[in-house]
Amino acid sequence: MSKRNYPEITLKKGREEVLRRGHPWVFSRAVEKIAGGPAAGDVVLCGDYEGEPLALGFFNPRTDIIFRVLTRRCADVIDANFWRGRVEEARFLRRKIINAQTDAYRLINAEGDGFPGLIADIYSSTVVVSVTTAGMEKQKNIIVGALVETLKPKNIYEKSEGRSRQFEGLEERKRFIYGDENPAAITVKENGKIFEIDFVGGQKTGFFLDQRVNRERLGALSGGADVLNCFSYSGAFSVYCAVAGAKRVVSVDVSKSACAQALKNFKLNGINSDDHPVLETDAFDYLRNAAESFDLIILDPSAFAKNKTDVAHAVRGYKEINMQAIRRLSKGGFLATFSCSHYVEEDLFYKIVLGAARDVGAELQIVERLGPGPDHPVLLGHPEGSYLKGLLLAKR
Repeated sequence: MSKRNYPEITLKKGREEVLRRGHPWVFSRAVEKIAGGPAAGDVVLCGDYEGEPLALGFFNPRTDIIFRVLTRRCADVIDANFWRGRVEEARFLRRKIINAQTDAYRLINAEGDGFPGLIADIYSSTVVVSVTTAGMEKQKNIIVGALVETLKPKNIYEKSEGRSRQFEGLEERKRFIYGDENPAAITVKENGKIFEIDFVGGQKTGFFLDQRVNRERLGALSGGADVLNCFSYSGAFSVYCAVAGAKRVVSVDVSKSACAQALKNFKLNGINSDDHPVLETDAFDYLRNAAESFDLIILDPSAFAKNKTDVAHAVRGYKEINMQAIRRLSKGGFLATFSCSHYVEEDLFYKIVLGAARDVGAELQIVERLGPGPDHPVLLGHPEGSYLKGLLLAKR
């Protein structure tokens, strides 16, 4: 199939500049006309007002993002060979950046790897995929074939859910789509630490792979320290800190199943939970009522803002939790605070934390700005692809 076989969309005059600057999205209000009768999820050719081809990509008139770039080489053919090449490119990058002591990492990070609407996470011999766009849904079987051919996994599990999928007109899908249909959790290693992953029942694809580098960074600061890990989920930050020689690590999460998973991970890594307690309680309540102080506090909550209308509520939540954490932080101690809310932009998050420090009369130093690991690449022209933002702060 050549480019002449694809339906076409034409942009309004002047609206091509966003694509030319490297952004991978076109919004519906920028489209002048549509030719060829494309359906949701079809590949179309996008051209400027003068008829010059700009890119091939996914089309979906159901959403505000009507076009998502696949390639700017408009003579490309979007077929099995195309996707096989993209998988190989993603694999080549991970071979360069993932160490031999790690077999859990992100292989495909949506637009960052040229797969708009697809996440693929590697957990040892298992691949967990998440599909969020109609275009990727139509290409899924071909891409799964490319993953099988390239990686030779034992199984592939699809965990496609969430609001993005609903907006695209897609039903949720949670099922094995290749290999051994065994829902049992699997064990992986990350920088030599051992973790049990529940990719079926756990959050996201089972583990927060984007925090791998930050876990290692904070572990290095925790020797001899009293550590508080809020929103601890399966205890990954806690494992790093305890293994690195923290005096005491307190892990707090409101979820009973998350706390049980944390205790399993402690056992896998030879950590005594009597010395490093796991508390099933609300992190806000714990911080408000805690009498002790800590040398390192970690705040890694799930997203407080699921959409734009949640931002005001999220701002209040982030400010409150940071205020309470700063109060419990020892002088000279470190606060690692994160937000994974897409709708709370980096500048806003930093202002929230600054406001929290001012309200409690604390002076904090920025030691480091934190973000996802290198297996979560983002296109240079697509800052929206970088959702995880964080600060490592020292209290003066």
